Amino acid sequence: MKTTTQLLSVLSLALMLTSFASGAFAAETGSLNEHLEAFRPLLSKTWRGEFKEQNNGQPVIDISRWERALNGKAVRVIHSINDGVYGGEIIIQWNSEKQAIQYFYFTTAGFRTEGTMTINDGKFVGVENIIGNLNGTKKVRSTSTLQPDGSLVVKAEYLDDDGKATGGREVTYHEAPDAVVKFR
Repeated sequence: MKTTTQLLSVLSLALMLTSFASGAFAAETGSLNEHLEAFRPLLSKTWRGEFKEQNNGQPVIDISRWERALNGKAVRVIHSINDGVYGGEIIIQWNSEKQAIQYFYFTTAGFRTEGTMTINDGKFVGVENIIGNLNGTKKVRSTSTLQPDGSLVVKAEYLDDDGKATGGREVTYHEAPDAVVKFR
């Protein structure tokens, strides 16, 4: 499960960043910080992602829920893997000092991440530092792309100290209105 926990924060964030591109979602009507408006189409939506790789021959399924938070000053994402074996929560806010979208991810595995997001050539890129991960991965970069069929492909790379990719994962998400995020 080592590589699964390394990727989860990136997948959840990347999903949130790219899904809005389709324009196929009903919009949340509450106020939202102007720098977070790109996330509005994701709010009040649930997604189901299946990893390409399996864990001991079993599928790895990620369920994610996106919400407006803190009176529109943030976006909140909660997710769980395989009915609560692993999960976490992301808070995304505009950081006026850094002039960047910044996020914080807290996990049931006890580690956390801090990252920033950018949009490049229609792809959404998140780069985050992992804090307290005993497995050794310290930084992850994710790139998310919305496909013509409405699915979302999220690719993540684990980065070494020099910024070179040392491995990664890929997950494809589909909107799943009846899916539920579960914690144990």
